[in-house]
Amino acid sequence: MFNTKLIYRICILNLCLIAILAAIGYLTPRKWGDSSQKNCTVSVQVSNQGIHTEIIVPVKNQYFDWNQYLPITQIGREANYDYKYLSFGWGDRAFMLESPTSATINPVIAFNALFLPTPSTLHVQGYRVFPQDIETKCVKISGKNYRRLVNFLKNTFQLDAAGNKIKISYGYYNTDSFYEAKGSYSILRTCNDWTAEALREAEIDTPLWSTLSSSIMFHLNSGCEGI
Repeated sequence: MFNTKLIYRICILNLCLIAILAAIGYLTPRKWGDSSQKNCTVSVQVSNQGIHTEIIVPVKNQYFDWNQYLPITQIGREANYDYKYLSFGWGDRAFMLESPTSATINPVIAFNALFLPTPSTLHVQGYRVFPQDIETKCVKISGKNYRRLVNFLKNTFQLDAAGNKIKISYGYYNTDSFYEAKGSYSILRTCNDWTAEALREAEIDTPLWSTLSSSIMFHLNSGCEGI
């Protein structure tokens, strides 16, 4: 006969252990001490959109011009495409295409996204002025590390046989689109884990456990007031 009280206690202990490990991973940075960089000439923003983070970079600066890599005129539906900033976010394809807000989340799609390896997408949005209606945090990095970040973002695009970016559809608004991306989404590699990987390429500190958007925002050192 099973000892139900013992099983119950073991379950409680396991849950407590998981919660403790998650809290440690949430609060523990990957880099200790002063993580500031030298010759910081580029401002990069990270946006927190609830459960999802994205990276916002200038369309053009002295280190890279996105016009040379991505057809800026084709990102949005609107004719005025004079974007100054681009936002990049990676995630589960079905979830991102069908869930513009948390109120529209399909539980079946959410379950598949978490527990099955599913196709991914890269969300790209253009801004003519820096967005003020979402939570953002800014960090300053060197030109060398900015190029490393750009290379990571570029390498996320899935290309066709001719080397072209593969556009899936327009996005939620008139200023964004979805593109086919490399990699599979799962609970082991979420949208926020992707953001953390990108930030680490630029030597920006991230938490040991980066699944939650709030954990990434918690560890970002705000080095500037805005772009």
